[in-house]
Amino acid sequence: MEELARESISLLASTSAKPPLDVGPRLGSMGAVFIMLKSALGAGLLNFPWAFARAGGVRSAVTVELISLVFLISGLIILGYSSSISRQHTYQAVVKELCGTAIGQLCEICFIFNLFMISVAFLVVVNDQLEKLCNTLYELVTALPKSEMPYHFYTDHRFALVLLCFFLIMPMSIPKEILPTEEFLFSQCHEASIAIYSSMENQRLSHWAFVSVVAMIICLIIYSLTGVYGYLTFGKTVAPDILMSYSNHDKLMLVARLLFGVSIITIYPIIVLLGRSVIQDPLLSRWRRRDEALMVKFECRSRWVLTVLWIMTTLLIAVFVPDISKVISVIGGISAFFIFIFPGRDLVIITLTIWGAVTLICGAFIFGQSTTVAVMELLGKI
Repeated sequence: MEELARESISLLASTSAKPPLDVGPRLGSMGAVFIMLKSALGAGLLNFPWAFARAGGVRSAVTVELISLVFLISGLIILGYSSSISRQHTYQAVVKELCGTAIGQLCEICFIFNLFMISVAFLVVVNDQLEKLCNTLYELVTALPKSEMPYHFYTDHRFALVLLCFFLIMPMSIPKEILPTEEFLFSQCHEASIAIYSSMENQRLSHWAFVSVVAMIICLIIYSLTGVYGYLTFGKTVAPDILMSYSNHDKLMLVARLLFGVSIITIYPIIVLLGRSVIQDPLLSRWRRRDEALMVKFECRSRWVLTVLWIMTTLLIAVFVPDISKVISVIGGISAFFIFIFPGRDLVIITLTIWGAVTLICGAFIFGQSTTVAVMELLGKI
């Protein structure tokens, strides 16, 4: 990281001399940090205590976090600088501009798959909370333990998830535009970093580095506290979803489940919109060249088809996935592309080859190891 910082000093003058990218509203430092935090803090937070237990305890997990922090901050700085020299405003556009069309298309595929798996993770979390809520509701209404609850298809929490998807999430996901401000806020941290950088009032690389460091340190504190207290409370028996470790009778956790569920239900349609737009845009550009009227009809039909297929597929996977840890593991492997591989490739293109090569090698190792283990565990336990 020190080497990257020294080499970046020579780039600060040229970067700061360029006019800011003119796109969207101007963000100050606090606004940028806030959006970075909103982007980084997601469903994975519930999985952190389990990750601490799997890592072997607090000391081992915190050590891994600190090492990862170097690469996380480095990746954000690289992406900000890449955006400044490429004059592009989205992650995929920057990668395509610097690395070529083939790598850009790979980035789009990874982006779609990452969003798809995030959608699955969200539904798995909602499914877990519905299970607890259904058990709590039965015990409150009948005053009987959940072990005596008779099974009917309409009392199964998975049936409730199906109803929720088709009667609440799908109507929210169909519209062409869904809360454009929220769309900007709730994408993943590194994928959103270029959009955040492009919207900042002060786009000097040193200022972007400051914003990245502050945001990542706050994230480190929040994730670490969640991991430490969750692990110390439940030890090695902690559930992959920390909320599932608490009793059905805990009223505070009941409120937490409801609030977390509402949050995910409102974010899910935005993830669908982001993934759908990446798939639709190339198709619509072709139709636009042929006939504008036909393009409008095609946009409407394709939007419906893609939305229904997206929700139905993620729903089927979420129903049969044993717990969120399996989905988080797959997302972690794919995220290596956005945190390590693509920024490392950009850095190699910009000729800072030593740190770029290190980042590329680390990313390739993490992707191969974590994705292979995750897929093997998922196939073995479904």
